[in-house]
Amino acid sequence: MNTFQTMDSKDFKESPFQLIGNEWMLITAEKDGVVNTMTASWGGLGVMWNMDVVFTVIRKSRFTKELIDGADSFSLSFLNHKDYQKELSYLGTVSGRTEDKIKKANLNVNYQEGVPFIDEADKVLICKKLFVQKMDTDSFVLPDFGDKFYGNKDYHDLYIGGITSILTR
Repeated sequence: MNTFQTMDSKDFKESPFQLIGNEWMLITAEKDGVVNTMTASWGGLGVMWNMDVVFTVIRKSRFTKELIDGADSFSLSFLNHKDYQKELSYLGTVSGRTEDKIKKANLNVNYQEGVPFIDEADKVLICKKLFVQKMDTDSFVLPDFGDKFYGNKDYHDLYIGGITSILTR
């Protein structure tokens, strides 16, 4: 297992646009001893309710959603995209319902505060689940926006997690 240092959020200088939109992240959770992860490139970092938080969205069809819904916490792991592009793509397209895709991607699970994360990450956000909101047709202010991204009505649920730890190598 790799060694990580804990850092204060005020020292976290990474661009969320780069980290999430370009590098991608792995959302990882555990329920009843089962750990799964999925690749995501939509989300954000910010401040809400006087806390540092993450925003992420997960479709109802994703196995990771079942685990996050059954857990109190989850993690966001950021791997070097250049070195792990193949694994990140794989983890975003294969379901963990049918195989241990973390093992098949030759990645390892580590824990912080009892929350699983991907050990090969350079940066990890450990998050306490605070808020879940279902998205639907009525959620969109621009009428055609929902159709553009959800033609099949396979809406995401929005999750807000309070950042409890930031780990870095």
